[in-house]
Amino acid sequence: SFTGTMPTQIGACTSLQSLFIGQNNLTGTLPTELGLLSALEVLDVSENLLNGTLPTELGGLTALSLVAMYTNFLTGTLPTELGMITYLQDF
Repeated sequence: SFTGTMPTQIGACTSLQSLFIGQNNLTGTLPTELGLLSALEVLDVSENLLNGTLPTELGGLTALSLVAMYTNFLTGTLPTELGMITYLQDF
């Protein structure tokens, strides 16, 4: 199980297509650098201890088809930029 915050260096993994890091003990906010993962199709950060708001940069992930963020402590409203993700099927 992973603990601590998600490293900002995740943004360097630009060819990454799926990121499954659910069911851990990750804390802190989602890094804005996630928005650099232009090939990302699946993002699962569910069942962690993440907090804060969703970064607007997630709207740039136009290849996303599935996002799972349930069972966290995220707050705020959904960024309007998420409307740019045209392939999104499950959120």
